[in-house]
Amino acid sequence: MQTGILLAFLAYLSYSCSDAAGKLLGSSLPTFEIGFFVSLIALGPALLSKRPGETWRSIVRPHRPWLVLARMTTGTVGGMSAIYAFTHLPMAQAYSLIFLLPVFVAILSMVLLRESVGPGRWLALLGGLAGVMLVVRPGFNALTLGHLAAIVCAFSGALSAILLRSLGQTEKRLTLVGGVLMAATLTNGLLMIPHFVMPSTAHWPILVVGGLCAGIGNIAMVVAARLAPASRLAPTQYSQIVWAALLGALLFGEFPDPLAVAGMALVGFCGMMTLGGGEDRRTAPALPKPAARAL
Repeated sequence: MQTGILLAFLAYLSYSCSDAAGKLLGSSLPTFEIGFFVSLIALGPALLSKRPGETWRSIVRPHRPWLVLARMTTGTVGGMSAIYAFTHLPMAQAYSLIFLLPVFVAILSMVLLRESVGPGRWLALLGGLAGVMLVVRPGFNALTLGHLAAIVCAFSGALSAILLRSLGQTEKRLTLVGGVLMAATLTNGLLMIPHFVMPSTAHWPILVVGGLCAGIGNIAMVVAARLAPASRLAPTQYSQIVWAALLGALLFGEFPDPLAVAGMALVGFCGMMTLGGGEDRRTAPALPKPAARAL
């Protein structure tokens, strides 16, 4: 179990590095182009998670094609919106909004799956929203499309979690991982054509690092899920707020103020409360990232 938890921490560190790579490129390359190259490069290491007995045909021949298509759609939308959010917001602020994902999972579980949400869980949901308000402070700071993109990323990730809860029982892992990556590559590839900019020599190393980190993160999460219970793995996602603060400070000179730090801590704490205990605990294994998770 301990190895699985350590691998989950490695996965989220890798995802954070991939997100930082995308942010570094955001001022010089279009969002869809970043998504295309990172997705394409991530496809290589991610496909190494193929299990014995699985065939490459599994990627394009799911048992439940419409639900898998929905999962591909939510994963692709989540990945594209994450790149936009990271290229237009400070990293820690983007993560604080994306960490609304467990809140959305709990709400969607109640609405779509008719699961009960107890008073403690509702308190955690309200606390998470309060934490976001401390970070974003609407009325004091202008809300931008970057904020909206981060919320769309969180909501798309929550929908993916709900879909994966069902698909995980019938579909091969290669179908779910490889299918989303292929969908993200194709969609971003088509959307990047009108505004394509040839990456410079300086861009390629960053694109490669971003893609490899995303792919390594996917592999680490796949293996971690086999070694440790989902309820133990889910809270490790909140380690990203630490990596976001460090990478934001080191690479972009972003230093959250005390109110923002308090808000991020509250979001993380309430998110772990949302994931812990009760019937909603089953949602935990289905939290892939959407950010570069889908890339």
